[in-house]
Amino acid sequence: MSTYQSPDPSLLLSCLDPLSGHPHPSPLPFAAPWHYELHFPHDPRGPGVVRVALRAVLRVHGLGEFIDRAEVLTCELATNSVRHTEGPASVRMQWLHPVLRVSVYDTCPDLPLAPGTGPAATAPHAEAGRGLLILDALADRWGGCAIGPGPWGDEGGKSIWFELRLGEPEPTPSALAA
Repeated sequence: MSTYQSPDPSLLLSCLDPLSGHPHPSPLPFAAPWHYELHFPHDPRGPGVVRVALRAVLRVHGLGEFIDRAEVLTCELATNSVRHTEGPASVRMQWLHPVLRVSVYDTCPDLPLAPGTGPAATAPHAEAGRGLLILDALADRWGGCAIGPGPWGDEGGKSIWFELRLGEPEPTPSALAA
């Protein structure tokens, strides 16, 4: 005959939310879909906040292999949103196993020039104009679209996104130099 033994109360307390006293939900399985979205004002500190949030989200979800590439690409897009627009921006991170998609939205509807065009194509030592070349070299897929005015009078804007696929080999240094 077995008798019931109540669990050690100290173990139960560690599983409870300190504010509500209710049990924490179980973590999502690795392949379960999720998304996070971060809105930030037109402020040069925004991309740094995005960088910290992105690293934290990827680390806690077990996607550490994406951190370096996702950080470079997300910071490039978020910095461009602050540098080339006047309004707020947002970053959305979405996991649909085995793909991480990061989208950066801002309020300027003008899409950037395609890689290899514009001033960067003619000035090899230019200090700007290489963002999409970096995107093209590091992302497994990327794209963007203009977004027209919304039904509530918002001005629209654009979204530039990239995807990183789990298990894809990282680009070689020779591919980045090209």
